Amino acid sequence: MARAVRRRPLLCAMLSGVALGVAAAFPGGATAADDPVRSMVRLESPKLQMAVSPRLGGRVLHVSLPGAPNLLRVGDAVASQPDPRVSAAGENIPYLGHEVWAGPQAEWWLDQAVNPARRKAAAQWPPDPWLAHAPATVLSQEADRLVLEGAASPVSGVQLLKTFSIAPERPDTAELAVEMRNIRKRPVAHDIWFNTRVAPETRVYVPVAADGGGVRVRSDTGDGFDGLVSSSADGLFSLELLPPSEGLQGRRGKVFIQPRAGWIAGFAAGQAFLIHFEREPLERIHPDQGQVELYLDWRPRQADTGVMELEVHGRYVTLAPGESTTAHEWWVVRKYDGPDRRDAQVAFLERMLSDAGVE
Repeated sequence: MARAVRRRPLLCAMLSGVALGVAAAFPGGATAADDPVRSMVRLESPKLQMAVSPRLGGRVLHVSLPGAPNLLRVGDAVASQPDPRVSAAGENIPYLGHEVWAGPQAEWWLDQAVNPARRKAAAQWPPDPWLAHAPATVLSQEADRLVLEGAASPVSGVQLLKTFSIAPERPDTAELAVEMRNIRKRPVAHDIWFNTRVAPETRVYVPVAADGGGVRVRSDTGDGFDGLVSSSADGLFSLELLPPSEGLQGRRGKVFIQPRAGWIAGFAAGQAFLIHFEREPLERIHPDQGQVELYLDWRPRQADTGVMELEVHGRYVTLAPGESTTAHEWWVVRKYDGPDRRDAQVAFLERMLSDAGVE
């Protein structure tokens, strides 16, 4: 089966002012009780803070330790297009942050009637606008829990129910639970696809087989980009940010991984974070995808550009009318003030995994 290639518009001018808008949620910013359109809802504990935008479909726009820099990459569209119009003819709006799609990508526009041209072209971009940025309804909000009902999508034929929580007994962990329900009168086939955007300089580790198996690297060269450089030393996959070849502006590509265990780890902004999830056997993942996917667009000589995406796919299932499937991610964040070296980070990660009870 042909592999999907995702083409993105230039990711530039990732407005530093956006950070001010997101940071306004901590502390003293608007909460859902203050803002009837629910532009930003915050969840906090003594060890973690998170900001979610129901107006943008339940998109997460901030995750960090209290008072620490945002670990997520957020686009200037959050400030410039805070109330987007949802249209079957619309293009992708680069809000970034963390969002949820329906996989697989190669079938995004094949099973719908609202944009026949995209169906005929088997378009693989943009994502479903109803899942990406249609306003979500706040069903429940408590100090440590938020439940949102997304819009019913005529493109994907599903509706998402998202629950964000920081349990009092686990104040260092945020849980993201997603239920995907078939709203059509016939079966649909999808997976739940988590997509978390971070700065491209974030050092990311994914557990892989000792021999490096279960990894496929696709370098998206051309347009002035060099290919990806990676390492699988010690059973941990990482992307190496080596300078691109002379005359090229950066490195770009995607990695498809069948992980050895259900987690991704990263180091950035004086923090270490762990995203763990339910590992699925290879046969439950759509063949076009990997359970973990990393997308890198890195341009070292250009300020405020580029992104790394940390993607996790749930099981690929066929849903009967009204039937649902679920998937979860758990986020853990710790302070990291050690050196920016692989050996030091791996040693810290081993302790972090043990403390979090993640194998």
